[in-house]
Amino acid sequence: MSVRQRAISVILDILFPPRCVGCRERGNWLCSTCLATAKRLPAAHCRRCAIPTMGVATCPNCWRDPPAFDQVSCAFLFEGPIRSAIHALKYHGARHLADPLVEAALTELNVPAADLIVPVPLFAQRLAERGYNQSTLLARAIGTRSGTPLVDDGLQRIRDTPAQVSLPAKDRWQNVRGAFRAEASLVGQRSVLLVDDVATTGSTLRAASEALKRGGARQVNVLVVARTASHQ
Repeated sequence: MSVRQRAISVILDILFPPRCVGCRERGNWLCSTCLATAKRLPAAHCRRCAIPTMGVATCPNCWRDPPAFDQVSCAFLFEGPIRSAIHALKYHGARHLADPLVEAALTELNVPAADLIVPVPLFAQRLAERGYNQSTLLARAIGTRSGTPLVDDGLQRIRDTPAQVSLPAKDRWQNVRGAFRAEASLVGQRSVLLVDDVATTGSTLRAASEALKRGGARQVNVLVVARTASHQ
């Protein structure tokens, strides 16, 4: 951040003090009290997709149909103040929440080693309508902290698809299958960290990872801020 940007940030904080997205208290976008109540990913979770389990190392879904990604790193369950913050970032223009969400997540986990970071992309029309890609904002904040370069055009969404949240779990894989294409000149023979906000059924991460592997990526790990407690 430049000196000018820091000065603007200080002025804005004075004029419009941050309010916690969880409890609305002044001082921080995510206060320490709300973060303390946020549910962490349980220790018992699938070592591939991070879904909470009853103690087995690999969930039935990953056992029957192993995904193209190698591992998902995740900090929180998609509940409470973390859910509120992600919804505000994703649907209500609260771009400023990307940085505190990443800061909170990285207190719980380490950034997997990678040659480059690639965000899950939006389709061009949806990006134009929203004005930003929340996954890119998260990926940029992760890259700043880890020193791993962000390659925003390493993966493209080549087919518009209905929003996953609007579909039942059983239809989500067919909705995104074949919806991505990787840029082989950027990801080929490289270790990629794929970044998204939330993992639910994992269908989007599977489809994006498949595209990266087809593009020649030798390894794909995933980092998400949160995931649901089931594949629903």
